[in-house]
Amino acid sequence: MKKRVMMAAALVALVVSWVGCAPSGGGDDKPRFAFVTNMPASFWVIAQKGVEKAGEDLDVHVSVDMPADGVTGQKRVLEDLLARGVQGIAVSVIDPANQTDILNEVAGRTTLITHDADAPDSERMVYIGMDNYTAGRMCGELVKEALPNGGKVMIFVGRVEQDNGRRRRQGVIDELLGRDPDPMRFDPPDASLTGNGYEVLGTLTDQGDPVRAKANAEDTLSRHPDVSCMVGLFAYNPPAILEALSQAGKLNQVKIVAFDEADESLQGILDGTVHGTIVQNPYMYGYKSIEVLNAIHNEDLSVIPDDQFIDIPARFIRKDNAQSFWDDLKQKTGEG
Repeated sequence: MKKRVMMAAALVALVVSWVGCAPSGGGDDKPRFAFVTNMPASFWVIAQKGVEKAGEDLDVHVSVDMPADGVTGQKRVLEDLLARGVQGIAVSVIDPANQTDILNEVAGRTTLITHDADAPDSERMVYIGMDNYTAGRMCGELVKEALPNGGKVMIFVGRVEQDNGRRRRQGVIDELLGRDPDPMRFDPPDASLTGNGYEVLGTLTDQGDPVRAKANAEDTLSRHPDVSCMVGLFAYNPPAILEALSQAGKLNQVKIVAFDEADESLQGILDGTVHGTIVQNPYMYGYKSIEVLNAIHNEDLSVIPDDQFIDIPARFIRKDNAQSFWDDLKQKTGEG
């Protein structure tokens, strides 16, 4: 897993370096658009393919930045992009409550949109992604399939400060406990919650660190040997859970429900060690972000819906459709 993340970071470094060689004040008149993520991850390597394809199709300059040091790194990337004079930025916001100032500064100087994780109180023009609360409830449905008679569940996620992590997690909890929908509800991460035959033991965060994600899974197995299901809500969480369970000799003893389309998660579904996963469409996040930024640059505001939300719905992936989904993913990313 660590090797995959390092490879992703290395690939991004090459892309950013290439963009740095592109004309910044002359040479051609093509607009330059930037796609900024919340961390390095294999999920974002898929999105990068969509960014690059849109750049080719629309004949524009594009860059992908994957800051590795959280809010500080993301702020530094945004400030650097402003200094370069890019014509538009799409960003997955890490901590919307505490990044409003820098986001509004960006929005005041160039076109700003969000993807994957929104900052609805900022001056961004549109959010591209899915309804994370709905997707979380879909993930909860998978848990109920895996544990039809109830059981003890631990949730793993990178951050609950991020809009996507918070809403996704809450959706899982509300679905399991049989609550009415309320995207604004927030249960404390350390709360033990029971209802509808399920006990949510808590939520463990890792701040985007796959090593810590694995340690969290190992700690859960030690502290809660009777855990029934482990739910990983960021792309690297399910592979970390798989590794921890494998080393503990507990594969197939503890149910795994995943999020996103890491290779290890998809292989686990085919092998029967992962019940299923809820997938986004990172390729389309990348492609659509550049497409929308370019349209706005060309003064076509018809691409912005009235609710400022371009929905790219989540999907269920189970054993019956995992291989066809994976084959299509490999074709889009050039790995097939």
